[in-house]
Amino acid sequence: MFPPLPAVAKTDLQGLLAALAHAPPEDRLELNLSALQWDTLAAYLQPLALASGEVLFHKDVLDRTLFLVESGTLSVHLEDDKGRLRLAMVGAGSVVGEGAFFSHQPRSATVQANNACQLWALNPLRFAELANRQPALALALSLALGSVMARRMRQRRRRVAST
Repeated sequence: MFPPLPAVAKTDLQGLLAALAHAPPEDRLELNLSALQWDTLAAYLQPLALASGEVLFHKDVLDRTLFLVESGTLSVHLEDDKGRLRLAMVGAGSVVGEGAFFSHQPRSATVQANNACQLWALNPLRFAELANRQPALALALSLALGSVMARRMRQRRRRVAST
């Protein structure tokens, strides 16, 4: 006889939900889901903690993981053709990594934690699973991400934040 399987811990997204509710509207991930939909989405997300100064990802890396920011502030760095450093800040209630997530291109900037951060990661494989099993939820998430990207593209100083 086999031992019983360990109980799967329920992912607690309450901090993320609070961050989404209080984030500034210009960069907020507007994802209005029911409690059941949030519970479903939680099963596809992985928590990630970053220490102050830790790099989340580097420019030109081929990775399409998307990150929802629960707490903390991330710096987005990009050197242009003249060697100048441009900087954008992404805070709680927003996302990073949506540019590569959609484009299938390398990361366009380096993202680093300004302070301790709590993130929720969604990699492409898990998103594909979500899209196959819960297409309406995957569509809602995609539209919310597209909205963040569109707002960032309209704001010259925030364009660098689409990573």
